[in-house]
Amino acid sequence: MVSSFGSWYMEIPPVTRWYLTCSVFTTAACFFELISPFTIYLNYKLVYEKLEVWRLFTNFFFFGMPNLDFLFHMFFLVRYCRLLEEGSFRGRKPDFFWMLLFGSTVMLVVAPFISIPFLGYSLTFLMVYVWGRRNEGVRMGFLNLFNFRAPYLSWVLLGFSMLLGGSPVVDLLGMLVGHVYYYFEDVLPYMPGTFNGCRLLKTPAVIRYLFSDTAAVSAAAPDYRLQWGRGMQVGRGGDGDERPHAD
Repeated sequence: MVSSFGSWYMEIPPVTRWYLTCSVFTTAACFFELISPFTIYLNYKLVYEKLEVWRLFTNFFFFGMPNLDFLFHMFFLVRYCRLLEEGSFRGRKPDFFWMLLFGSTVMLVVAPFISIPFLGYSLTFLMVYVWGRRNEGVRMGFLNLFNFRAPYLSWVLLGFSMLLGGSPVVDLLGMLVGHVYYYFEDVLPYMPGTFNGCRLLKTPAVIRYLFSDTAAVSAAAPDYRLQWGRGMQVGRGGDGDERPHAD
């Protein structure tokens, strides 16, 4: 059993594995009272006045005390973070890390205005939203009650999270930031006109340098983003991500 868990854990792609590990250890440390959630939540006053800069990062790793809502979000964090990293971001780890960094930065800017102390749930919903928009042809089911297409997945999960007592504001923030990323990365650069071919969210060179060991793979990786004015056929890959093909 231990070996099977170890095999499953090592099969998780690196960025997803790193985020999962930090989240589990941070949440467990709070549960066993090794640290207090009050020392890691987002508080800009403490960041500026007492230089507690770790709060800008640790707030993304705490998912609340273990309960059904915690398990719900952790499951979808692992599933859809992994599907993105192995699917549309396959061989493009710098781009995947940049998406998470961009999303996290925007959330950190917005959070003080809507009083969200922990942003892990929001970041999870960003990944669910982007995966759904990049897999528009995938049909899904929810508890064998009804079927829907992947773009509606985040809305279905939002409703279910609310039934479990979650805040809609937290999840809606993730969906909003996810839509901003999707629009600027997958839609705007491929629209005819001024921004045709211009990627406003192009991954910075410094991040590509940090992942330089994957540069050769990234250069050969296919691009699954939207292509305006070209026919597309929707298929299903083994990792669950949609594969568009030009006619």
